[in-house]
This record gives sequence, structure tokens and C-alpha cells, in this order.
Amino acid sequence: MDGSQGGSAVDGGSTLARLRALCPTVSVGILPADLMNLGSELAALERAGVGIVHVDVMDGCVCPQMTVGAPDVKGLRTSLLKDVHLMVHEPLVKLPAFVAAGADIITVHVEAAVHIHRVLQRLGGMEHSAGPGRGIVRGLALNPGTPLEWLTPPLLDEVEMISLLAVDPGWSGQKFAPTTLERVARVKRIVAASGRDILVGVDGGITRDNIAEVAAAGPDLISAGSAVFDGGGDSGAAEANARFVLEAVRTHHGG
Repeated sequence: MDGSQGGSAVDGGSTLARLRALCPTVSVGILPADLMNLGSELAALERAGVGIVHVDVMDGCVCPQMTVGAPDVKGLRTSLLKDVHLMVHEPLVKLPAFVAAGADIITVHVEAAVHIHRVLQRLGGMEHSAGPGRGIVRGLALNPGTPLEWLTPPLLDEVEMISLLAVDPGWSGQKFAPTTLERVARVKRIVAASGRDILVGVDGGITRDNIAEVAAAGPDLISAGSAVFDGGGDSGAAEANARFVLEAVRTHHGG
């Protein structure tokens, strides 16, 4: 796919600061892009003002599909933040490869590990491939059917972002689960009560028709792929779509 931190370690360091400066925004998923022409696709995103590229890593266990791995993340030649969503079984031993590949954000699933707290702690003790002080943003993802009661202080103390999936991972063409909007509101209340400044994201089922409604619920980050890359390999269409979704989020964000 050649596209020519410790503890709360500085709370994600400059990577987190850069992410916060972009929000509210869109993290654009690249799997629906023309991967044989990825350099042009990434350039189109950059021209549109996108700041984050989203990479869905599936291992065939947590999801029925297998997608890409750490070498593909490393091969992304871009100035965009690399937002890596690990839908993999027991991600603990896989973290070093993705950190070495230059991931800026790594999101793991609460459902995918027996000891998810240990996974987050280990990630918090790792340095960004660019060197000390930059930090890696730690995300924790929850599937649509996973109770929000998982979000208690032991886990909240080890994350900078919570990502709510609006579809079950691994199947394309699913409709956005409307209960996600209320879950966003509940997570924002949980975060506020915790006293921590944790970002909230929504991932899955995003279209150009529903992105304004989703943005109005107030998430900081919305992950969208096919809403941008549905132009049949036309980078001009991707650029226009990216501008559209970014403007929708900025205009309708619920704050």
C-alpha cells in the first residue's frame, strides 16, 4: 500500500494536540479507495483539507474479513495523521509492529482482548516512531451491542478517545444504527463525569445523507470511507466528497 507514550505520557503529546486542533473532523477510511492509485487518492484528501486517514485492520477472527497489516500502514506516504483501527484478536502482541509503522492513533476493541486494560497500559508506555514526546493517541472501540458500562475509571484513565461503532465490524453495506446517537450523548456524559478530556468518535455506516445528523450529536471524530471514495477511482470525486463531509461536520457539529 505504497501511497507516494507513556501512561498518559504527556496525554498523547503533540499527536493529541494536533488531533484536538483538527476536531470536529472526519477520519477518512482508505479501504474503499483505489489502492492501486493510492498516492493520488491521498493527495486528493490533502487538497480537500483532510487531516486524518483511517486504516481498518481486520484479522479474520474479530471480523470475517482480512484486510491490511503493519507494512501497509508504514507504506502510507502522507502527512496525514495515521488513524489505525485494530479489529484483531488479542492485539497486545501486535502493537509494536503498528507503532513502528508510524501509527499516530491506535484504537483497540474492548471485545477483542481478555485483558483490555493491559493492552491500553502497554500502548501508553510505547513511544511514537517519530521519537519521544510526540505520543500515540489511544482509542477504545465499542461495538453497537456492547454496554457502555465498560467505560469505568480503570479504562477511562488509559484512553484519549472512545470510538462508538454504528455497525457491527466486518460487514459492508450495513445501515447506521440509530441508537448510536443516544450512545454518543451518554458517552459524553460519562466523560464529563469522569473529569477527563476524552475525545468521542463514531465509526461505521456514515453516508453523505446522514453525516449532518451524526455530526449534530456532537462527536469529535467521524470515520467515513465509502462516503468519500465512491467515485469509481476518480480522485476528483474523492476530493469533492471529502470537502462535502468536512463541511457538513463543521457546519452541523452539536458541540
